[in-house]
Amino acid sequence: MHPQPSDALARFEEAEALYRRWDGQWERHGYGYWVVRRHGSARQLGFCGVKSMELHGERVLNLFYRFATEAWGQGFAGEAAAAVTTWASRHVPDLPLIARIRPANLASQRVAVRAGLSRAQHLDTEGYDGFDWIYVARPEHWATKGR
Repeated sequence: MHPQPSDALARFEEAEALYRRWDGQWERHGYGYWVVRRHGSARQLGFCGVKSMELHGERVLNLFYRFATEAWGQGFAGEAAAAVTTWASRHVPDLPLIARIRPANLASQRVAVRAGLSRAQHLDTEGYDGFDWIYVARPEHWATKGR
């Protein structure tokens, strides 16, 4: 996976604000991002989870995963994304699950596919800081939606 420029935190206050937003997500919705670690270790490898957002006028869950570079290529992101996809289908079944991925981020695309998501080209859209390809967990839900 490639780091996203919008994810870079330069100051402690930025990290603190990000934590507050993520914690607020848990307080409001009962779900959010989990810390991913290796079994038996306290060392954080990354984050994976879901956040409510809007896509083409519909409320959806966005699958999010970011991992430290030393954790890349070891299957952690795929395992975490698959677990979160299963969790979301059981605990928040009314919201469609999507992943927004940059066209050049081949590793992240592979993670989404391993987690059971499929490319939905007709839903591609301009994201917060660049163009996003959209992957969906239930393609049949989106058959008539999009542009």
